[in-house]
Amino acid sequence: MSKLSDRAPYQAFVDRPRLHLPNDARLAVWVIVNVEEWSIERPQPRTVLPAPMSQPLMPDLPNWAWHEYGMRVGFWRILSALEKRGIRATFAVNGNVINSYERVAGAARDAGWEFMGHGFVQRPMHHLEDQRKAIFDTVDTIRAFTGKIPPGWESPGLTENEETLDLLKEAGIGYVANWVIDDLPLELATRHGPILSVPYTVETNDIVVHAVQHQPSDGFKRRSIDQFDRLWEEGAENARVMAISTHPYLTGVPHRIRYFEELLDYVLAREKTAVMTGEEIADWYREAMAG
Repeated sequence: MSKLSDRAPYQAFVDRPRLHLPNDARLAVWVIVNVEEWSIERPQPRTVLPAPMSQPLMPDLPNWAWHEYGMRVGFWRILSALEKRGIRATFAVNGNVINSYERVAGAARDAGWEFMGHGFVQRPMHHLEDQRKAIFDTVDTIRAFTGKIPPGWESPGLTENEETLDLLKEAGIGYVANWVIDDLPLELATRHGPILSVPYTVETNDIVVHAVQHQPSDGFKRRSIDQFDRLWEEGAENARVMAISTHPYLTGVPHRIRYFEELLDYVLAREKTAVMTGEEIADWYREAMAG
């Protein structure tokens, strides 16, 4: 394949086959909780506070601490909101979080969440010295901790290069969340056979809403409800998939968690809605297409 986009030949949604979700639902919703390790020794992946006098800080304590609050406090708010509503999340986790924040990883495991690989530490795939090692280390660490290979993968920042999909398929990964190009799963080509893309999101994602676009505290809820309503309506004609992507240092803070809880209640109150994990969506699609 001469370029990365060749992995996914163009297909119009109106030409997709008619698919039926479990219990004749119109829309499958999966909730992703992204949990990352930010090293204080490196420049921070994102910042909330500009450097004084525009002079970069190393170590960048304020912005590292912004993220660290999510690991110490914010995660537990999100966990509580999901557990109270009986929702199994998909846990997009840096592999080394299991070593650095075992209390967090253990709580996700105990809650029965699906573990999805999210790099070993929070660095773009194309910046890694050894991408293969990072992928296989992540898979091995999650397998040792949970007893199974992570069924899916979301790269930090959704980054890939020409070898990423091949390495993921070789490592046993069954689906990826990097390709935000459709409202249904689809197959991506690799040298080792197809790997599935499960619809993810860059817009119903608290990174974009709050860290990039700086929307008010209820902005994520309002955008997600608008997205949900339209996809649910369209789901009368063909199944749709919606992702709700969260991060503890954003959604888990006191002035936003209420709106996340209200969003979950809105989704759960709508009939013909299936709340699933990424793995469950991938398994459903494979079975539906095989039938």
